[in-house]
Amino acid sequence: MSVKHPIIAVTGSSGAGTTTVMKAFQHIFRREKLKPGVVEGDAFHRFDRLGMRARLKEEESQGNTHFSHFGPEANLIEELEKLFRSYGKSGTGKIRHYLHDADEAAPYKQDPGTFTPWVDLPDNTDLLFYEGLHGGYADEKHNIAAQVDLLVGVVPIINLEWIQKLHRDKNMRGYSQEAVVDTILRRMPDYINHLCPQFSRTHVNFQRVPTVDTSNPFIARDIPTADESMLVIRFADPKGIDFQYLLSMLHGSMMTRPNNIVCPGGKMSLAMQMIFTPMILRLMDKKRRA
Repeated sequence: MSVKHPIIAVTGSSGAGTTTVMKAFQHIFRREKLKPGVVEGDAFHRFDRLGMRARLKEEESQGNTHFSHFGPEANLIEELEKLFRSYGKSGTGKIRHYLHDADEAAPYKQDPGTFTPWVDLPDNTDLLFYEGLHGGYADEKHNIAAQVDLLVGVVPIINLEWIQKLHRDKNMRGYSQEAVVDTILRRMPDYINHLCPQFSRTHVNFQRVPTVDTSNPFIARDIPTADESMLVIRFADPKGIDFQYLLSMLHGSMMTRPNNIVCPGGKMSLAMQMIFTPMILRLMDKKRRA
């Protein structure tokens, strides 16, 4: 953690909805006139698209059918921790971008599924903002979570997460249902061992729970909408949280535990901005005082 150079990280699996959270933070940054350095979790994958395919075949030939981006071996965990430490110390560090598709790759004149060269973070950023798989990662050698000043988890219940991933990968990326299901199954051990523990290290968790039947996510025709969901918000430390104000502003909400609020899913963006704006302003106040 760093007073002079704060770090915010949003962590969640592929299809969890971290992009929605990122947009909420972008609104706050723009409104408060803050300049973030943005870090994409995909940029810290160890292999490009072709390299990952080759590595998957190699692992399968050796009997490992569970190699995935959810695990540390497929990611540059040490480099990500080094970036967070460097930024916390001096506000500097190296980043790159992963080019998902032809539109992203065109300006760089590269193929989709490749990385751009490493470059320095922009000068004079107010904070570092990370969105990806491993913002709360920790093991015997590395502790990325310890470098983060505000760690946010995005965790739909598992059936909803699978529905979102199936629809995104089939409709937007052209994968077959069988291919997506294979990916879900391959990632499951790493999901349990490396992603789930991160959500016990977060400062705030957002979990969307559908109020419609998602018993069989593999035949769901539609993704449950925000209005067909409830949002469970868990605070690791409830001290300093004005629950009465949140309850009065988030109509239809209630407290289910001393550190839990449940509100309608359609209030997700509003809830995030109400919760995170004062948190970010406190970080900026500490930064100015330092």
